[in-house]
Amino acid sequence: MHGQRKARDLDRSISALAARRHGVVTRQELLALGLSAEGIDVRREAGRLHVLHRGVYAVGHRAITRRGRWMAAVLAGGDGAALSHHAAAALWMLRDHRLGETDVTTPRQRRSGSGVRFHQVRLPADEITAVDGIPVTTMPRTLFDLAAVLDVRQVERALNEADFLRLADPLSLPDLLDRHPRRPGAVNLRKALAARSAGATRTRSELEERFLHLLEDAGLPRPTVNTLRFGLEVDCAWPEQRLIVELDSRAAHATPAAFEKDRERDRILQTAGWRAVRVTWRQLTEDRVRLVEDVRTLLAA
Repeated sequence: MHGQRKARDLDRSISALAARRHGVVTRQELLALGLSAEGIDVRREAGRLHVLHRGVYAVGHRAITRRGRWMAAVLAGGDGAALSHHAAAALWMLRDHRLGETDVTTPRQRRSGSGVRFHQVRLPADEITAVDGIPVTTMPRTLFDLAAVLDVRQVERALNEADFLRLADPLSLPDLLDRHPRRPGAVNLRKALAARSAGATRTRSELEERFLHLLEDAGLPRPTVNTLRFGLEVDCAWPEQRLIVELDSRAAHATPAAFEKDRERDRILQTAGWRAVRVTWRQLTEDRVRLVEDVRTLLAA
């Protein structure tokens, strides 16, 4: 009876630990709870523990969540390991990542396999944090790592998403660039930050002038500029087509209040039967062909 009660107590302790760890535990943790090596083998044979990686088990069944798989991958990396790169970006909700290997950065050399790709780097303590209990590279470090494997445009989109989600960290991206000036990703990250900075410093008049020149070069009809519609001053309007283009500078539209106001304006205009679209400096300077075709299509609709 004593042995059965001890086994039940152990199982409750294992379940409680797994509940805090997205359904996964390590061999070292099981031994620390008092389970013997023989007890681990018995539970494996009985289907109560399932091997995910060497020394890492799913408790009860293999059908763990994506966060459970991420936790298992980090645990397989050992002490000091952290989710990184694409998987870290997905955990931070900067980018989606459902296919491919799970990236884990660890201070020790590890052989990649079983769906995990290890990166051997000793991360400083201020470049690691935890999200939902999962050790992960901080948001700035995640963006830095992404810059080594994505193009500049994709990095800029991830930066924008971090801004939208109001993600912040005591260690800034410029701090990281000063700390790791020659690491892979530094060049792309500097370019992405520079592109965002250029768009942020443009005034509305500069945006309007560039946009009007673009329309003229493409042979598109000139809109009315800075006119009132339903009590709102709109940047560019084609009344016959009931089309409005708002020219957004980051400096004027980056605050939470501006974000809310912009959506209110769009709702009012659309309710009144107008189509309102937004154009940024980046689109004006680097996506001119697509922008012209889109405006042409909107005017023809």
